[in-house]
Amino acid sequence: MTQFIIRRTFYALISLFILSVTIFAIVRLTGDPVTMLAEPGARAEDLDRLRAEWGLDRSWPVQYLTFAKNVFTGDLGKSFNYQMPVSTLYFQRLPASLQLALAATFISFIIGIPAGLISAVKVNSAWDNAGKVVALFGLAVPGFWLGLVMILIFSVWLGWLPTSGQGGILHLIMPSVALGWYFAASLLRLTRSSMLEVMRSEYIKLARLKGLPGYVVIAVHAFKNALIPVLTLAGINLVVMINAGVIIEVIFAWPGIGRLLYEGIFQRDFPLVQGVVIQAGIMIVLINLTIDILYAYIDPRIRLAK
Repeated sequence: MTQFIIRRTFYALISLFILSVTIFAIVRLTGDPVTMLAEPGARAEDLDRLRAEWGLDRSWPVQYLTFAKNVFTGDLGKSFNYQMPVSTLYFQRLPASLQLALAATFISFIIGIPAGLISAVKVNSAWDNAGKVVALFGLAVPGFWLGLVMILIFSVWLGWLPTSGQGGILHLIMPSVALGWYFAASLLRLTRSSMLEVMRSEYIKLARLKGLPGYVVIAVHAFKNALIPVLTLAGINLVVMINAGVIIEVIFAWPGIGRLLYEGIFQRDFPLVQGVVIQAGIMIVLINLTIDILYAYIDPRIRLAK
């Protein structure tokens, strides 16, 4: 078990290293941020002074080593635009993103899991075909398009819901639906496939042979075991929604992490973009690592596999 944990931890560190190098290079290929930091008509000496002040006059390898060392010590850098530590900005925006992500997760649950369960129980029926159509539309229709359509219908035409901003429950409805739409479809498909796999297992057949009622077999024996991979995906989805709802947060002017990332990209704020992406990557990698270790404790075959 110790070797398994060490191996998985090593893979996680490799993933974070690749992510850090990738985002470090990409943000620097977008252009020179000094041109946006300086006053209009600034002289070459002023630009050089700003580069020296922010450490942008050094070579990329030196800049990366400084960045990696700071991240290792918990310092994500200081934002060019906000003149504040990136970690402070991140945790200021985290509650708004967490609120939106939890609402979107709830919506994905109430749509995806019941629909997937019904599709599996009523396989090859009209209910199953309807579930397949819902999953297809959920995966094919972009969330930003759905958000714009909802704004047009429920805000512009009907005037029922506010178009943007953070406020009461009414402000949360449209962005959470738009964000949770895709994840509801993925949960539906996984619930269906997981249920079908469990329903074919030997212990389910034995439960039916014992004469247990159908609802007991499905609810107590099948659904409980089929829910394990579904909850795993839901946990990963939650982390992704917290950190990657960029387009939805921009469309609905939601003051979360996704909008903060958009502002950093638009303003070429290197430390802000790097810090937000690295923070998101750390959260996702830690969640995956935790799930791998828990699975290894539950199923010994996993930790024995190479």
